[in-house]
Amino acid sequence: MLCERCHERPATVHVTKIINGVQTAYHLCEVCAKEQGEVFPNPFLMGSPFDFNKLLSGLLNMESSSGFAPVTTQAQQRCGTCGMTYNQFTQIGRFGCPDCYDAFSSRLEPLLRRIQNGLRHTGKVPGSAGERQQLARRLEQLRRELQQAVAQEQFERAAQLRDEIRKLEQGAQ
Repeated sequence: MLCERCHERPATVHVTKIINGVQTAYHLCEVCAKEQGEVFPNPFLMGSPFDFNKLLSGLLNMESSSGFAPVTTQAQQRCGTCGMTYNQFTQIGRFGCPDCYDAFSSRLEPLLRRIQNGLRHTGKVPGSAGERQQLARRLEQLRRELQQAVAQEQFERAAQLRDEIRKLEQGAQ
């Protein structure tokens, strides 16, 4: 989408105003938005306008004087499907295809752990489904522990876990 004012640059600032109950939306490039005063300093960013790339680079610990660190061997890692590099991801802020998640998993895991305290997004559970969801998560956790116990030849622990799983499954029926 091009800027609605200059029709030359991509629209990166999307403004929605509601005045007297009337909603107006328009899309501007950063230059036109600054000229019209639509880009306001963010007090959380020490007076500078919000920049998603700086936010992303900060999360990825890649910030440098130019905004991103120089290209490294790991940053040149490519997705086998779409060909996107990790460096391109940090600049764009989104992946080129679903396979990028696997291609860059070694770089994403620390980031996801920092952002959401784990690798699995659990989201919110409605109150009515909460007990079922908790039971399903508990069973899943116990099954993982059971597999680990068997792999480590801790058969007594595995038997205890098996019994607990059966007990929870029977109680759910």
